[in-house]
This record gives sequence, structure tokens and C-alpha cells, in this order.
Amino acid sequence: MRALIEAAADPAYPAEIVFVLSNKPAATGLEWAAEAGIATATVDHRRHATRHDFEAKLNKELDGHQVGLVCLAGFMRLLTADFSEVWHNRLLNIHPSLLPRFKGLDTHARILAAGEAKTGCTIHYVRPDMDSGPIIDQAEVEVRANDTEDDLAARVLAAEHGLYPRVLRALAEGRVHIDGDRVTVDGVI
Repeated sequence: MRALIEAAADPAYPAEIVFVLSNKPAATGLEWAAEAGIATATVDHRRHATRHDFEAKLNKELDGHQVGLVCLAGFMRLLTADFSEVWHNRLLNIHPSLLPRFKGLDTHARILAAGEAKTGCTIHYVRPDMDSGPIIDQAEVEVRANDTEDDLAARVLAAEHGLYPRVLRALAEGRVHIDGDRVTVDGVI
């Protein structure tokens, strides 16, 4: 999220970050956004009896700020098919692997245990199934023989910080097209 805010601070950047929403009241991203003059809110999932109630409040907040595209970053909640449908092709996620490999949690530990030579990150449109949906772009990261989970996570995070702003730029410029589950991009992201 911070990388997106920094990219959008450039007047030549074609997207504007209008709102930052978290389900965790103590999320550091809320402070970063407030410091950048961006509206923020928290919808704590623990304060809602059902997922439907939680997602209805998310939608109310997003609609109230006239959000056109949702870029998930560090949002560790599965969203229902209903929510995904409301935001169909307007809801992005970033995952710290080269999807479709290594979906879910504990990604870096599983990559190291599998002896992979490379990993990376993926930005994709969100669909109801976890870490699924049409892939917009990926960035590769080398897995080194002496990597710890933290070492690998740091390099993947650096790749995420480069990739997400480039993907958002391409989307805002109208260069990303989706037909069914097939994504094409005009030019290079």
C-alpha cells in the first residue's frame, strides 16, 4: 500500500489513492495513509456477527468514497462470492508467489521446503476461491541456497513494491484488458 501511495504522489501518475480501508484498527497502513492526507477507515471483522454484515460495511465505506478499484495489500480475509461479484474485475490482490503455485499461507516456508529455484509475486483479479483469478502480471525472485524465510520474504516484498504500482498504472491507462479469465496488456507493465 505504501508503494502505491508513493507512486500516486507523483502528479504524472494516472491513478489516485482516494481511500485506505483496513479490518485491523492498529494497521500501520492507516497511519501512512493519514500522513499522506488520504481518508481512512477501519471495519473490524470481529465486530460483525456475519461475513455478510462485515462485507456490507466494507461496501458501504468503499461506495461512500467513490472507489473505482480495490487494491488488496496485506488483507488476510477471504471474501465471499457475493463481495467478489460486486467488485468483479475491480478487485485486485497481490500474493507472494508465482501463482498458481503456493496458494495460501506460509508461502515462503513452503517454497524453501520444496527446494524451488525461483519464486516471486503475482497480481491478479480476485475470484471467490483463495488466491485464484486471472493473473495480470508477475515478478520473479531468485531463491538462494542460504535463504531464510525472512530473507526471501524481504526480496519478494521489494518485487511487490515495484510490480503493484506498475500494474495499477497500466490499469489506469486502460492498457489492461480482461475477456472472461484471459488478461492481455498493451505494451509492457
